[in-house]
Amino acid sequence: MSGGLLVAGTTSDAGKSVVTAGICRWLVRQGVEVAPFKAQNMSLNSFVTREGAEIGRAQAMQAQACRVEATALMNPVLLKPGGEQSSQVVLLGRPVGELSARGYHGGRQQKLLGTVLDCLAELRGTYDAVICEGAGSPAEINLRRTDIVNMGIARNAGLPVLVVGDIDRGGVFASFFGTVALLSPEDQALVAGFLVNKFRGDVSLLEPGLDMLHGLTGRRTYGVLPFRHGLGIDEEDGMGVRNSRASAPVGEDVLRVAVCAIPLMSNFTDVDALAAEPGVVVRFVDRPEELADADLVVVPGTRGTVRALEWLHERGLTDALRRRAAEGRPLLGVCGGFQILGEHIEDEVESRRGHVDGLGLLPVRVRFAREKTLTRPVGKALGETVEGYEIHHGVADVQGGEPFLDGCRVGQTWGTHWHGSLESDGFRRAFLREVAAAAGRRFVPAPDTSFAALREEQLDRLGDLIEQHADTDALWRLIESGAPQGLPFIPPGAPA
Repeated sequence: MSGGLLVAGTTSDAGKSVVTAGICRWLVRQGVEVAPFKAQNMSLNSFVTREGAEIGRAQAMQAQACRVEATALMNPVLLKPGGEQSSQVVLLGRPVGELSARGYHGGRQQKLLGTVLDCLAELRGTYDAVICEGAGSPAEINLRRTDIVNMGIARNAGLPVLVVGDIDRGGVFASFFGTVALLSPEDQALVAGFLVNKFRGDVSLLEPGLDMLHGLTGRRTYGVLPFRHGLGIDEEDGMGVRNSRASAPVGEDVLRVAVCAIPLMSNFTDVDALAAEPGVVVRFVDRPEELADADLVVVPGTRGTVRALEWLHERGLTDALRRRAAEGRPLLGVCGGFQILGEHIEDEVESRRGHVDGLGLLPVRVRFAREKTLTRPVGKALGETVEGYEIHHGVADVQGGEPFLDGCRVGQTWGTHWHGSLESDGFRRAFLREVAAAAGRRFVPAPDTSFAALREEQLDRLGDLIEQHADTDALWRLIESGAPQGLPFIPPGAPA
């Protein structure tokens, strides 16, 4: 078997990433060697593979669903927005430059098609099946000519397409029909059918509509997935907390964590491990008064360190952060947040603003290098082993304080470039004990919370969702044999 499938969606956030991960976990439990693939991803949430390549975090989690090591082949093109009009282009895990949206869609994107197809072919030659994820909608008629992630990849690789629709948003039947009807005859021939996501209620009430949709399009619905809380894997965009546990705290108090919602926030998934702890309450904030009752404040990573620093000034948050540090109240800066807490920044790469004063809370000077640091470090902190990953242009010159991972701490102000450090269970518990003591909270970390086990449990739940609520026999045939022959054309089709 050398099967494949493209999971497309009627919209962004229809559930493509989750469905892809669920299909991957279902397949691997059937003994199939499977890999994920997304030709082009736009996200500020990224991950570093063992080979030192940067890819989207969603593909890293899908690789985990497949129980395989993530590689650059699984996400050959990653776009990291740096503003409203431009993105850093990461090709096969390495940055190759900045491009405007017009410049990318005006020619560069199509030139990447060969690389994308080579990566997919290599994966298909290695695994029994490759489950591909699309981006946005396949019916973006203004972008079809240069598309390399939806129907462009499906046409070139002969992949059947399953279209996912979020029924919780409303209008799912019109979205399914309209998606097919705006595609060319050649593209429509690959759209095998639909998958309804986030359904609430009695499925029998939905079935007449599914029958009508089949009559209108000649395409079947492969499953109706019920709405389930807490099933999102690491997302490409948006802002939220996953893996949150509503269970009561082990100690007498909860611990309140406030995350500054800075512009171009990257890898906000760092705080998911905190939210996984019983009794830890995480929220994103953008006003000084929201820091007042926080036991820990986190300044997260960002794709625009200088811009984020200016935003903190504009919001009045810098004074609140300085007061917090002076009072010995816990404050953690991660990556770009760590750079912001330092004394000054020399940036001729990201913002090209030259010398910029930081908040001066840590004895650190940062110089932006053109070469990006992409590593998977391992170290010790607070007596515990810590693993993480680094993705940054800023090079930190630490000139004092107490060593803390690759950064430092002064009192209760901590800074590091390491993403993912809080996923190390022993270190997370030790850090939270320090925070609770400094905050005067009678909070006790749970002794048995395993973040890795919670992730596995979540991926198994996604596999269960596919196994229990999709027609897996039909899905298997689709992956193995491709789109059914003779699917009807639905007018009007794509504009000329």
